[in-house]
Amino acid sequence: MRKILITGSSGRIGRALHWSLSQGYAVTGIDISPSSATSKVVDIRNYEQLKRNVDGVDTIFHAAALHAPHVGIASEREFYDINVNATENVCRAALESGASQIIFTSTTALYGYANLGEGEAVWIDEQTIPEPKTIYHKTKLEAENILREYSGMNLAISILRMSRCFPEPAQKMAIYRLHRGIDYRDVAEAHRLASERKKDKYYDTYIISGETPFIKSDCQLLFENPEMVIRERHAVLAREFDKRGWNFPESIDRVYDSSYAQKTLGWRPKRGPLEILNQFDHGDFEILPPS
Repeated sequence: MRKILITGSSGRIGRALHWSLSQGYAVTGIDISPSSATSKVVDIRNYEQLKRNVDGVDTIFHAAALHAPHVGIASEREFYDINVNATENVCRAALESGASQIIFTSTTALYGYANLGEGEAVWIDEQTIPEPKTIYHKTKLEAENILREYSGMNLAISILRMSRCFPEPAQKMAIYRLHRGIDYRDVAEAHRLASERKKDKYYDTYIISGETPFIKSDCQLLFENPEMVIRERHAVLAREFDKRGWNFPESIDRVYDSSYAQKTLGWRPKRGPLEILNQFDHGDFEILPPS
């Protein structure tokens, strides 16, 4: 049975990965914080600790990181130590131990200033050049660059830039699923498929976001009058908003296009905006009350 290591296994994506992968692989989860998905408490900034857990592993899912909520709380040094230096530790350990691949959990947030539409929504795909704003964005992009340097015949790298998937008010999450949001379970599925895909590249990047009903020619109207576009492209969701008395957004400034990941990985995000409403109606605490 193929051996899998998950870093950051106590986090939101790490736990989802552990659940998804444990059904078919021998999975070890490591994290600095304990949880039901974490086999060993390990600080990946400590190379020797990390290396002991990488030996014999085929695939590393590297999800451990500081995130946007840590900006202003953790120091820049901590961001670099965890997001950048520890990523290099993972790469070194992978090569020295003979692991075949690393699947890296990255973020669409690193597009930064490139996400901000002026006069029309920006259509973001893998060819869009990131323009990071915060220390979080910068360190995730630097981590990607380190992974690229280590990629090659002996170590394949897959970068998965995931969009928003944390709990937010229901009406906001439902709209985000149209253009900049994703369910954490769909994220885990994309990671699994990336790991199982026969590699024709040693390095590749994928945007992992919900399937958008929008098309590029919608971009100006999405920025100026998104309600009109939503009523045309997703009439069922629009009727639900009317029934619940929820407001439509005043403007939509970006659309994340995950079509490359869908085509290349054979992946489809299954949980769109109507799933948000269903979860909310059934009292799922992952979905916050409307604000």
